[in-house]
Amino acid sequence: MLNINAITVRLGGRTILDRAAAVLPPGSRVGLIGRNGAGKSTLVRVVAGLLDPDEGSADMPRGARIGYIAQEAPSGDSTPFDTVLAADTERAALMHESENTEDMDRLGDVYERLIAIDAYTAPARAGQILIGLGFDETMQQQPLDSFSGGWKMRVALAALLFSKPDLLLLDEPSNHLDLEAVMWLEDFLRTYPATIVVVSHERDFLNNIVDHILHLSQGKITLYPGGYDAFERQRAERMAQLAAAKANQDAQRAKLQDYIARNSARASTAKQAQSRQKMLARMQPIAELANDPTLSFDFPDPSELRPPLITLDMAAVGYADTPILKRLNLRMDPDDRIALLGRNGNGKTTLARLLAAQLTPMEGEMNASGKMRVGYFTQYQVEELEADDTPLAHMTRVMKGASPGAVRAQLGRFGFSGDRATAVVGKMSGGEKARLALALITRDAPHLLILDEPTNHLDVDAREALVRALNEYKGAVMLVSHDRHMVETTADRLVLVDDGTAREFDGTLDDYVAMILAGDAKPAEPKRKKESPKAAAERREADAVRRKEARDAEAELARLTADRTAIDQAMFAPATAAAPLAKLSMTELMKRRAEFDARIEAAEARWLEASEALEKLAEKLAA
Repeated sequence: MLNINAITVRLGGRTILDRAAAVLPPGSRVGLIGRNGAGKSTLVRVVAGLLDPDEGSADMPRGARIGYIAQEAPSGDSTPFDTVLAADTERAALMHESENTEDMDRLGDVYERLIAIDAYTAPARAGQILIGLGFDETMQQQPLDSFSGGWKMRVALAALLFSKPDLLLLDEPSNHLDLEAVMWLEDFLRTYPATIVVVSHERDFLNNIVDHILHLSQGKITLYPGGYDAFERQRAERMAQLAAAKANQDAQRAKLQDYIARNSARASTAKQAQSRQKMLARMQPIAELANDPTLSFDFPDPSELRPPLITLDMAAVGYADTPILKRLNLRMDPDDRIALLGRNGNGKTTLARLLAAQLTPMEGEMNASGKMRVGYFTQYQVEELEADDTPLAHMTRVMKGASPGAVRAQLGRFGFSGDRATAVVGKMSGGEKARLALALITRDAPHLLILDEPTNHLDVDAREALVRALNEYKGAVMLVSHDRHMVETTADRLVLVDDGTAREFDGTLDDYVAMILAGDAKPAEPKRKKESPKAAAERREADAVRRKEARDAEAELARLTADRTAIDQAMFAPATAAAPLAKLSMTELMKRRAEFDARIEAAEARWLEASEALEKLAEKLAA
């Protein structure tokens, strides 16, 4: 059991944690979530004993071992395999003693303890963990300093998992992992026999492993049972109750203030007015429900181009004289949504750079529309932002010749309006920097967005905002992401980069997950009749039409559902309603809600019809 006992932490004159308190059940798997900058990492560091709180404590049973990854990645000449084995310090000490002690009685005790802790199967367990995190047998024996920082952090994660602490603290463990390693980690954590606290912004990851959500907001923590989806439902109910309570309190406050104003000057009612003044002073204000304006992603729609945007015909691409990918045959149309699958190192980024015209084909052909504009996002762009500059200065530089109004309008699409446009980049959160990088690459309304791990710095709410923006964007999208929820909700084609090439993956993301967890190296090749060029072109055109119909219906469904939610808010929490709806009577609101119900039902029918048509086309092709 972990008891978080009224912890307060102040940093730089700001209160990060304000008497945060919760009791985590023994053996629970808890997802710690909250907006960027809320204090999640601070709380984890307090629990790990790396930061002393100003008040309160984090209490564990005596003798409990706590495991936490330090910020510094391991380095040196040691290998990943040896580093992981050394993480079990008791085993390492006992193995050393067994080889050096001359005390036969002590040696017997040492061997007995080694058997008890399963020490002799440790090498096999270490190897399995490293393989799960992407290290093949050759990589396991290479020096740590031969790896990049991301791979070194994987070694640190492997060592932590191998050490099997009683409380496992994981702070965004998937940031350095590909989708395949994330799936392995999920499978590992589902059966972990002790308490886990994991900071994560990936809703699928949380849904698959946790049984409680610990929500950190405004310095306070609240424990919810269930996974992330259950938390969302409970939070929505809590917010509705809070809105209703605030509306009721505001009405009561207004009545008290009115009474005080009317009766303070009259001798006969002065005492009653004073009594109400004290009552008003004691009334604790209920916090306003804040709509964060920084959750803003609005990609400008490009001009129309005739398909295809890009075609690859037996192309090869690589670096210097060494091809990484060969036999590339791919077509992208203006409304395609493609997600690249495959382990890190297989060539996903290389393919993305080829399509972004940062690399040229070594063999074969690549044809692209001459008028096509490409927006290419990578983590390097986030890291290369000028820390001393402002968003306004960055955008002014890249939009040469544009009017100040046009520059500010592009920044406003991504939440940088008013004073936010002149804030110093160096003081921004990772999520704010990612939004700025996205604003910069979309300044000229690109026809194709290539996004390489765009969610690494975004919290859950910001990721949802990005998903909505991508689904409303009218151009083509190519996505590389280990966030399964983002892939599932934005992509309608999957391309597997593996075995030195890239090919369409015939199946769903669930099929791919099942294939990876089953240990299959690659999907079975489907048996199908060869299409004629004319039939293939007709099928692609039919696919494109149906995909557009399905996407348009889905976007309309999202808009209508949001509008209906606003009506519900006006009905049940009128004080928080938008101005136009707040003026309507209950009868008018109910009538309007019924209209939206009918429109949502019609949009659902259109979406279902288009989805079924796509399935039939796929079945016809597979026959």
